[in-house]
Amino acid sequence: MSSSLQGIPETLLIPLWARAVESKKAQPIVVDSTAADMLTHINFDFSVFEKVWLSQLGVAVRTMLLDNAVRNFVRDNPDCVVVNFGAGLDTRFHRIGNEAIRHWYDLDVQSSIDLRRQLIPETERNTYITCSVFDPAWEEQVQHKDAPLLFIAEGLLMYFSEHEVRSLFMQLTEKFPHSDILFEMLAPFMVGRAKHHDSVNKLSTQSEFTWGMAHSKDIEKWSKKLQYVEEWNYYDYYKARWKWWGILARFPLWKAQLSNRIVHVKVL
Repeated sequence: MSSSLQGIPETLLIPLWARAVESKKAQPIVVDSTAADMLTHINFDFSVFEKVWLSQLGVAVRTMLLDNAVRNFVRDNPDCVVVNFGAGLDTRFHRIGNEAIRHWYDLDVQSSIDLRRQLIPETERNTYITCSVFDPAWEEQVQHKDAPLLFIAEGLLMYFSEHEVRSLFMQLTEKFPHSDILFEMLAPFMVGRAKHHDSVNKLSTQSEFTWGMAHSKDIEKWSKKLQYVEEWNYYDYYKARWKWWGILARFPLWKAQLSNRIVHVKVL
């Protein structure tokens, strides 16, 4: 099938490719048995990523970190509801497959959901919402009465301004108190430097990185209803595979600027 993805939606091809590559390694960080098959059904020249290794590894590590964090949340909050922002072709619901999840919503814009529906069928407990994360219309479609609620934003927020990201978080504090948020924080060093990114710069349309914080706890300054819980730095895991870049990114003086992280925040 042809890929008509443009702009930010086109970036969903990167993590799909990265998970497929990782799954074939001798000691994979994460295994996604369906990713490689999906590649064969998409009309895109994935060979452009042939020499890409930094973001391939980054996707593998972030996938592992988020999978573990979601599993822990589900374990501690049975009968929960999960909303996956900017879902793309993510298969986390299928990888986790936990019966303790009451319902899982994958949300994305029209072009992404159209492709997703062709490749990954919806199920009784996993449904899709066609909507921008910044359009409050999606709120009415999330059925979550009395359920613990988790929001996930992976590979998404770095493409929007701080004003837009902040408005989304304010929306969550107003509409979904006592929820949890897991999101990817881009290293501030990469803001404005997408043309130097080893995989984003291979896409047919260029999307820019526009947001990242050096200190994740600073998000508490946005609202008294936001509580920083913890974070996981990519470069603290599988250190040997990061080679020279990992040594550089873990150096104390530079770590805050060079670190990509998964951040856990609670809405009070």
